[in-house]
Amino acid sequence: MAGRYDPNPFAEEEEVNPFANQAGRGKASGQSNYGGGAFYTTNPTAGLSSLPPERADFNYDRTAPIDIPLDSASDLKKKERELQAKEAELRKREQEIKRREEAAARAGIVIEDKNWPPFFPIIHHDITNEIPIHLQKLQYVAFTTFLGLVLCLFWNIIAVTAAWIKLGDVKIWFLGIIYFVSGVPLAYLLWYRPLYRAFRNESAIRFGGFFLFYLVHIGFCILAAVAPPIVFKGKSLTGILPAIDVISGHVIVGVLYFVGFGLFCLETVLSIWVLQQVYMYFRGSGKAAQMKREAARGRVRNSQKQQHSLCCKIETTATSSLWFFSLLLCPYTSLFHRLEVVLSTLHRGFKHTKLFTHNLS
Repeated sequence: MAGRYDPNPFAEEEEVNPFANQAGRGKASGQSNYGGGAFYTTNPTAGLSSLPPERADFNYDRTAPIDIPLDSASDLKKKERELQAKEAELRKREQEIKRREEAAARAGIVIEDKNWPPFFPIIHHDITNEIPIHLQKLQYVAFTTFLGLVLCLFWNIIAVTAAWIKLGDVKIWFLGIIYFVSGVPLAYLLWYRPLYRAFRNESAIRFGGFFLFYLVHIGFCILAAVAPPIVFKGKSLTGILPAIDVISGHVIVGVLYFVGFGLFCLETVLSIWVLQQVYMYFRGSGKAAQMKREAARGRVRNSQKQQHSLCCKIETTATSSLWFFSLLLCPYTSLFHRLEVVLSTLHRGFKHTKLFTHNLS
C-alpha cells in the first residue's frame, strides 16, 4: 500500500509543465512523485491510436487550377461597339414611335389598344376614360344591347340544337350557327363601333351610319321575336310562332324557344329606347345641323374641284390655240420678233383665261 500513495499528502507539489519533455524531466528529478501501480502509466495517451489529420480547406482543393476566361482588349472593344450600336438602334426606334404618336395626336387619330374582354382582348373598349361623362350612361346601355344580342344569338343556338336533336332537322342548326358567327361581328362593326367613335370624337358624320344599321338591328330582333314561317318553317329562330308549334310535342324544346322569345323581346325594347335617346341627343346638341353643314360643304368642295378642273382644261386649250395661230400669222418675221409675239400672245391669253375662270366661279 505504501507504493500506491504519497507518504506526505500535505507537502508542496512540484510544479509540472505538461509540455516539457518527460524523459528529460525524469532524469532531472531522478524519480517520479508517484510510485505507480497496476493501472498507472506515465504516458496516458500511449495506448490510443492517433486520428488521421483533416484538411483545413473544408474539402476545397485550393491548389486545383480554375479556368477563368479573360477576353482580350480587342474583344471587349468589339462588344462595347455592338452594345452601343444596339443602344443607338433602340433609341432611334423609340424616337420614331414617339414621332408617330405625336403626329397621330396632332391629326386627331386615336391609337386603340385591344383591352376587352380582359381574358382575351380582341377589341378596344374604354368608356370611362374616352366617352364624355354626360354620354357614358347611354353608351353603357348601348353596350348592354350589344351584349344582349350576343346572349340572344347564343341562346338561339342552344334552343335550335335541342330542336335538331328532337326533330332531326340539321338545317336549322346550321342557320343558328350562321346567325351567331355573322351577327356578332357585324353588329360591332356596323352600329356599335360607329356610335362609340361618334360619342368619343363628337363627330356628326358617324351618327348617320349608326342610325341606318341600328334600324336594321331592331328589324332583325323583331323578326327573330316573331319568327314567321319563311325559312325552314321559322324554327331556326326562337320566336313565338315556332315556340307555340314545338311545345305541343316537345315541352323542353318549347320552353327553350319561349325563353329565346322573351330575350329577343327585351332586346327589341331596349334597342328602341337607345335609338330614341341617341336621336334626341343628335337633334338637341346641334349635330343634325352640323351634319347638314358638313354635307353642304362637301358638295361645294366637290363642285369647286370640278370647276377648277374645267378651268384648267379651258386654259390649256386657249394657250395651245393662241400659240398655233401666232405661229401661222408670223411666218416671215425674224425669230426674235416671233418669240416676242408668242410671249405677248400667251400673256394676253392667260389674262383672258384667268378673267373667264373668275367669272365662272
